[in-house]
Amino acid sequence: MTDLATLTREPDAALRTLPANIEAEAAFLGAVLIDNRVMEELPVQISPAHFFEPAHARIFERITQLMDRAAIVTPVTLRPYFESDEGLKELGGLSYLARLTADGQGLLAPRELAEQIYDLALLRELVSVGRGLVEGAMDTSESVAPMEQIERAEASLYKVAEGAGTSNEAKGFATATRVAIAGIEKALNSGGHVSGKTTGLTSINQKIGGLHDSDLIILAGRPGMGKTSLATNIAFNAADRMRRDRADGIDDEKSIGAATAFFSLEMSADQLATRILAEQSGISSEALRMGKISREDFQQLSYASQRLAELPLFIDDTPALTIAGLRTRARRLKRRHNIGLIVVDYLQLLQGTGRANDNRVNEISEISRGLKTLAKELSCPVIALSQLSRAVEQREDKRPMLSDLRESGSIEQDADMVWFVFREDYYVNATEPKYPAETDPPDVHAKWEEWRAKMEQVTGLAELIVAKQRHGSTGRVRMRFEARITRFSDLAPDDMRGQVQDDGD
Repeated sequence: MTDLATLTREPDAALRTLPANIEAEAAFLGAVLIDNRVMEELPVQISPAHFFEPAHARIFERITQLMDRAAIVTPVTLRPYFESDEGLKELGGLSYLARLTADGQGLLAPRELAEQIYDLALLRELVSVGRGLVEGAMDTSESVAPMEQIERAEASLYKVAEGAGTSNEAKGFATATRVAIAGIEKALNSGGHVSGKTTGLTSINQKIGGLHDSDLIILAGRPGMGKTSLATNIAFNAADRMRRDRADGIDDEKSIGAATAFFSLEMSADQLATRILAEQSGISSEALRMGKISREDFQQLSYASQRLAELPLFIDDTPALTIAGLRTRARRLKRRHNIGLIVVDYLQLLQGTGRANDNRVNEISEISRGLKTLAKELSCPVIALSQLSRAVEQREDKRPMLSDLRESGSIEQDADMVWFVFREDYYVNATEPKYPAETDPPDVHAKWEEWRAKMEQVTGLAELIVAKQRHGSTGRVRMRFEARITRFSDLAPDDMRGQVQDDGD
């Protein structure tokens, strides 16, 4: 085996020792020229780039072009295209085309030959990635950032792995049906309303059917609305469902839970953990931070932490992440822990690659596209939190709209779902009038009483406004919010009256 240092010092030697099988390529091409139907039953998707010999790559490219025109391809029909091909002359000229079909050995195992050509091409890609990594590491100029090189190398390796593990071939209807039935079975087993990953909140699950693979969900709201709390609740609920299903012996593929990656660019990992412990123990996060708890409370907290020890929730609180860095870290977590849900708090704190940094709108567009690509690449839902513009505060009705999404219309365009968190009590509380004294006139007392009555009516209530949904209807979902322990929960059945259900788009 040639080491990487040798590859960088001796490029000619490297080329001679790259993994390849010229004879297998020739035998495969011969099989295709004898029987064009060989191309219809390949186990892998072969392209000209997979051939090591340049002449073979050109022959295969011409074969596929002719077959796309429904032409029968033989050495005779190929001949006019290679009369002036200098590379083919080195192999023997036009007679080489005839020699490819001389013995017909390739017809004995065309599928195996195709797999070998494909595998050797992957190995050459790995050599190329390794050489690039070595050359980059040898560059000690000031402009080189080692962590960026590592991120690029991981991205390159992931592309190689994805190329080996995926295929763009059309699926037979039987295969598509099996996948659909599996999704329906999962929804049935979950109680009849979740076909994706659970949010842990029945009212939201009923509205959206769960979090679907490859979806980008934008969760937006003004500061103080509780969007981080809701995202944390959902992340915990999905991870806890996966933990419980694993304990019950349920296969990961059949679980509606998910191992979850939480990228927190605003809060530290211990702050998020404190929130989750507060929610699970029922003790306010403020009391936990300040140590204002009893011995009984501390014992309850210890029980909660022990119960959550096996929770498949991974928190990355690295500040100032780039979108490329986030994707690299997410791939790593996917590979190591098979994560099924990603939460990003929040989108505007991510940075672009640098090319679009001169224009914030372009940078946000790049970030939102990158998050959607990540959702598709890892085949898991991505929830990205987003800030809203101050235009909300200028309106009498403070409920957000799609036009309030901050800095870029591409966020709305790239998202499969857009959610807004709205708490009316936040705004009503801000309008509290001065507490009336006994000597104040009746209208002052009446005004304060009117405010108190309104506050009682809305305190603890929250709305999730589903403003966009590719899979179903838009509308509002009413929930309860316990600010003391930052927890969203379903309303009691009696409180569900007034739930808004809009038509879908």
